[in-house]
Amino acid sequence: MLDLFFLAFTLAFLGAGARRPFIFVLAYTWIDIVMPQRVAGWGIISHLPISLIAFVCAFGAWLATDDKRGARFSLRQALLVMLLVYCFLTTQTADFPGPAAEKWAWVWKALIFATFLPLTLRTRLRIESMALIMVLSVAVIVIGGGIKTLAGGGGYGELKLLVNDNTGLYEGSIISSVAIAVIPLAFWLTRHGTIFPPEWRVKMFALALSFACLLMPVGTQARTGLICAAVLAMMALRTAKNRFVLVGLLGIGAVLAYPMLPSSFKARMGTIENHQGDQSASTRLAVWKWTIKYAEQHPFGGGFEAYRQNKVVYDTIETDKAGSSVEIDKDQIEEQGRAYHSSYFEMLGEQGYPGLAMWLMLHLLGVWQMEILRRRYRKDPPEGFAWVSPLANALQQSQVVYLVGSLFVGIAFQPFCYMLVGLQCGLWSYVKQTRFVPVARRTRRAGAPATEPLPAA
Repeated sequence: MLDLFFLAFTLAFLGAGARRPFIFVLAYTWIDIVMPQRVAGWGIISHLPISLIAFVCAFGAWLATDDKRGARFSLRQALLVMLLVYCFLTTQTADFPGPAAEKWAWVWKALIFATFLPLTLRTRLRIESMALIMVLSVAVIVIGGGIKTLAGGGGYGELKLLVNDNTGLYEGSIISSVAIAVIPLAFWLTRHGTIFPPEWRVKMFALALSFACLLMPVGTQARTGLICAAVLAMMALRTAKNRFVLVGLLGIGAVLAYPMLPSSFKARMGTIENHQGDQSASTRLAVWKWTIKYAEQHPFGGGFEAYRQNKVVYDTIETDKAGSSVEIDKDQIEEQGRAYHSSYFEMLGEQGYPGLAMWLMLHLLGVWQMEILRRRYRKDPPEGFAWVSPLANALQQSQVVYLVGSLFVGIAFQPFCYMLVGLQCGLWSYVKQTRFVPVARRTRRAGAPATEPLPAA
């Protein structure tokens, strides 16, 4: 039944694109985030290249029917193309050609879609639609996970989401980071959405979804998610109208929630301070040291999956207190082929210093551009632009959460994060184009002014 449901929904989504071609873009977004072909697992849909079909339909429809007025190629899109070409070159000389080719098979789609996406986001309605589909697609995964967490079905590596597979968005640390990152977008939709106008049911859904998102770090027991939630709370204080009230509510919420948290969650969060007593944290530090040394000898990286060759040795220290005496146990651990557990070291090890530089520039430019839009349209925005500053703020918060989460989990090429980049590029280009259009692009008519605004929808 689940297979038939996802097949019917996917076909209906793609079918809607026949009347409204932009829906193909939204369909691809939903498919790439939820991955219904993996959820179904064994049925018809699992044997269909629905992701590729949706992308071809989206690009073909845009090329054939979409209005290209207002479309522009930005600096960040150029960086995406440069990163795409560079990753292709490193894949040709990868230390592990087979595994590298497997990762390249989905990385190139994420980079190309992020480059293509801003060209389609030429109206406010399309920008909002993209943000809405991204939030609802993550909600498909998060809501079920939140319910299972409340029912006591969580645990490190034990929370079963739609897919019984600890990869992609369905990996605990990744879904915890992404879930926290969509909260600002969800709240923006409750205040400035036009597809679902702000009213009590929309706001209640956003609150429930945000609660489910906050449950993801608890259900997965991912320390990364807890750190991301703390960062988002601090960023929310910057733009909150009543900061002291918000601080008070956050404090009361933390005090009330703490006694209800599972003891296993509290114990795992306690290892944030004592990394030497936790094998997972110690492994990460050892792998990061190995990656730095590897990059010194291979400044252009070893291609995708280069971590497979690492060998790390580290010590774990456990302290046991028995009355006034303290017993220290020290064990030496040796491991091989451990993942980077950090997007920054993932880029350094796989793409070297040039790839890391392009990746950092791509994301730091996004933080800077969203800050410009946030400040420029914060006070007395032009008519029809009151939604721009709040959206820029929400996108900036989401990206900072992603960058913080990236410190502890390897999501440098996670497709959702590049959709976030594409959405930022689309907003940046839309604002620059809708304010004024050059004379050469305006519709010819008698008495037309030197510049005129593009349509807002």
